[in-house]
Amino acid sequence: MRINRKNLMEKAVMLNYKQLYYFWSVAKAGSITRAAEQLHLTPQTISGQLAELERSLGTDLFRRTGRRLELTSAGKMANEHAREIFQIGNELEQTLKRGSTEQSFRVGVADAVPKSIAYQLLAPAIALAEPVRLICYEDKLERLFAELAIHKLDLVIADQPLPSELGVKGYNHSLGQCGIALYAVPELAARYREGFPRSLNGAPLLLPGDKVAVQTPLLRWFQEQDLQPRIVGQFDDSALMKAFGRAGAGVFPAPAIMEEEIKKQQGAELIGHIKSVVVNYYAISVERRLTHPAVLAVSEAAKQSVFAKK
Repeated sequence: MRINRKNLMEKAVMLNYKQLYYFWSVAKAGSITRAAEQLHLTPQTISGQLAELERSLGTDLFRRTGRRLELTSAGKMANEHAREIFQIGNELEQTLKRGSTEQSFRVGVADAVPKSIAYQLLAPAIALAEPVRLICYEDKLERLFAELAIHKLDLVIADQPLPSELGVKGYNHSLGQCGIALYAVPELAARYREGFPRSLNGAPLLLPGDKVAVQTPLLRWFQEQDLQPRIVGQFDDSALMKAFGRAGAGVFPAPAIMEEEIKKQQGAELIGHIKSVVVNYYAISVERRLTHPAVLAVSEAAKQSVFAKK
């Protein structure tokens, strides 16, 4: 029998959480023997409890491959849920021990969003009068939107709005926009700055990946200018693209508001601004009207400092 999320939730009221903990321990340890040693129990006890858990769920959670135990597809799903359950339980225990009302603020940051901009947006959330524990996840947008849909995230910060065709119930809140500029190490910058933008014809270019929102308008701009740079690499991760730029692999685009940071951290210099190409940033939440204090802090930071007058 194949288990799915609905089945697992329906079974939740009957779950023996001690058995679930034993299962989770075995999954982490990789074997019943190692888990038994860590839990100071006999392997027979662990095996018996696992068998009962599998009977109650109506599916196998492990398959034996030689001397090794491997999770089945149902086991992988159960392991994911078990990890979340015991992580939340640990957070609750620590919060109660501290006597604190600290709340978790779970944010997904698209890997195309520069880390420094994400930091500037999120920093005010941890400076609130009411304590907030910031938990950040960086991933592809599709996965972040999926996590938002099942309320595993409070907010997603992205460089593009939530697509309506995904069928995810969420709301786009504009944080602001900024222009794009081109940068390179000093030697390349000096070469391509003179005569910009005509100088870019044939220049080595590091380009954002296909799923990064700014790629299409950037390529359109090159086409409108009748320029044909030599694309030497495409990168979904902006930090990786900058690392190649720092090594002198080519010219790379980045938000204009990062000019001083790029000069200091990447050793790169400004070549020129592309005023007709802008990147937009969004806070995407399940709330139509922002009410979460931490989300409000992010929104205010965007308007008052990060993108103010940019």
